[in-house]
Amino acid sequence: MLPWASLGLLSLMIGCSPDPKPGLLSAPWPTAQVRVAAVESHGFTATEEVVGTVRTRLHATVEAKVAGRIESLTAAPGQTVRQGQVLATLDARETQARLDSAKAVLDQAARDLERVGRLLKDGAATPSELEAVQSRHRVAVASASEIETLLGHARVVAPFDGVITRKAVDIGDLATPGRPLVEIEDPTHLRFEADVPEALIDQIASGARLPVRIASRKDSIEGVVVEIAPVAEAVSRTYRVTLDLPVVPGLRAGQFGRVAVPTGQATVPHVPSTAVFSKGQLEYVVVAVAGRAQLRLVRTGKRLAADVEVISGLDVGEKVVVLEPDRVREGQPLEVIP
Repeated sequence: MLPWASLGLLSLMIGCSPDPKPGLLSAPWPTAQVRVAAVESHGFTATEEVVGTVRTRLHATVEAKVAGRIESLTAAPGQTVRQGQVLATLDARETQARLDSAKAVLDQAARDLERVGRLLKDGAATPSELEAVQSRHRVAVASASEIETLLGHARVVAPFDGVITRKAVDIGDLATPGRPLVEIEDPTHLRFEADVPEALIDQIASGARLPVRIASRKDSIEGVVVEIAPVAEAVSRTYRVTLDLPVVPGLRAGQFGRVAVPTGQATVPHVPSTAVFSKGQLEYVVVAVAGRAQLRLVRTGKRLAADVEVISGLDVGEKVVVLEPDRVREGQPLEVIP
């Protein structure tokens, strides 16, 4: 075969060969600057979390004390009201008529008392007659006072400063004693209520300070135990425990949370909670091994303040990445920064 033919055949084979794999020509991962923390193990107070709900300390269902049609209703859900502010006004014409009649009887009793008093001085009346007139006057005073009090109930007012959470009636409805008109809560004083199993109730004492984690918040809140139900609920065998919560912006009644009840002392490995990230249903950490990243599957347990318990996957003393570990790739060079 001629040399030029061999050269042409070689060129044709090179031109038809497949492209090299991109991975063979790609550059290695750049060095990642990371912060690390050592896996530690020391004693801590073991806890058991119990679910509960944020409630308001002051909650009232406002009702009318007298019957009557609702003439005006100024309360609306979400409205902020002050103590003594008028929420609704009832039609009180019937009660007003009764009051007018009672005042007329009182005026007549007052005139009779004055007349009999003069007659007694002139010797034209007896002490028994004066006593009878005085009794009728006292009855008239009491009757007028009672009806006047009922007339005052035609104006339904807020029992304390708070926010209207529910309106159950509207203008024109008939208000009767026992029928709710509106519900009001004080959002500035909140509590956390949890039903604690009887196996844990002995670990809680009145005045104890326990951490409360609200689902919508990253940090925990310290609550103070103020009430412990003396009797367990018959079906669930739990005790209602109430904790006072501090004033925290954004905290609202009805939010779901968990309170950590101490159960004893324990020693387990733990890492900062920022070192753990999830992929699907699995949890991982990035371990710094010989200057490179090693992805490690772990199983975590309870949260311990800013740390999380590590049940398996790590040994005490190993270094884990705590700053955005999910951005580090397997085998990537690492540079530890303070």
